[in-house]
Order: sequence, then C-alpha cells, then structure tokens
Amino acid sequence: MMTLLSSFLGIELYDNDFEKLIFRFCIALLFIFITVRGLYYPIAKKKEYAFSYMILGIVIFFISFTLKKFELGTGMALGLFAIFGIIRYRTDAMPVKEMTYLFIVIGISIINALSNKKVSYTEILFTNIVIVSVTYVMERIWFNKNALVPKPKVPKPEAKQSIIYEDLEMIKLEKRELLIDDLAIKTGLTINRIKIDLINYKENFAQITIYYKNN
Repeated sequence: MMTLLSSFLGIELYDNDFEKLIFRFCIALLFIFITVRGLYYPIAKKKEYAFSYMILGIVIFFISFTLKKFELGTGMALGLFAIFGIIRYRTDAMPVKEMTYLFIVIGISIINALSNKKVSYTEILFTNIVIVSVTYVMERIWFNKNALVPKPKVPKPEAKQSIIYEDLEMIKLEKRELLIDDLAIKTGLTINRIKIDLINYKENFAQITIYYKNN
C-alpha cells in the first residue's frame, strides 16, 4: 500500500527535489521578470518579444531542470543544443539587441535550473544579480543617449500684444533700444523684441507688436 502511495507506474509521486524546483523557479522567474519587464520592455515597447522572452524563459527552465535529472552527459548536451537551437525558431532575422536579451533570458533559466550542489544559493543569487545589474548599467546609463547627453532647454514660447504708441519721435531706428525700454516700463513686461506694423503721421500714432516672455 505504501508503495502505491509513493509511486505510480514506476514513477515516484513526490521527490525531494520538488522544494528545490520551486525555490529555483522563483529565483529564475524573478530575475527574468526584472530583465524583461523592468529593463527591456520600457525601452523597446515590443509586446511580442516580451511575451516570448517570459514564456521561453519559463519553459527553458523546466526543460533544463528536467534534463538535470538524467545522468547521461550525451543527453544533457543534446538537450542544451536543442535549447539554444530555439534561437532559430523564427524565419525573420532577429535584431542584435533582441537576440542579446533572448540569450540573457536563456542564460538565467539554465543557470538557475542546472546548478548542482557544488554551487551555493549565494553564488546563484550573486550570478543573477550581476547579470541583471550589468544589463541595467549598459541599457539605462552607459548606452542611453538621453542619460549621457543633457536635454536641451526648450525656450518658452513668446507671447505678443499689439499696442498703439503715440510718440513718433521714438520710432526712429537709432532710438529702438530706448523705445523697447519705454514700452517695458509702460507695460511692465519683459520685452524680447518689437515690430512696427503701422505708422500714421496724420494722426500721430504707431501700431506696434511687442513680443515678451510668456511666464
């Protein structure tokens, strides 16, 4: 009876490696999610690649962990060869950057799935953190043009206003600066430039458009 409870058709119902599987999967999933959702997608905005990376990372992890149960070196080698052969699963050429992220996802999955007892969990976590951290530095700091080059200051748009000015003596070209100062005092505005639209000598006035800072 105990034999029936512990196995079915020659396969054990429960294995001591199950806890290890769950823990390693959580680690792999966390760092794959950080890489895909936190680093890749906010910049690339390509849902199809993000979807593929997440699913491939999960599937490759379980494939690798399952292959680890086999002691045959040839079987392991063939399995890994098949995993990396997934890179050719599509007919269109994959951009270099997307190929790199695919390699990162595959690497994280395999590292967390295939590491044996000789590799401590501290070493596994350190490896994952280094991969994600280097990717973050390269993506967001080193090769991010927006981070390296300061954003140019965008000048505020000018506002304009048309006024009637009655001192035609100030309209002369040599008194342009005095005219701007006088208009600034009378209007209380910081005037950048002016344009004389109309001069009426008969009625002794000028129509001027003033351009000032729009605060």
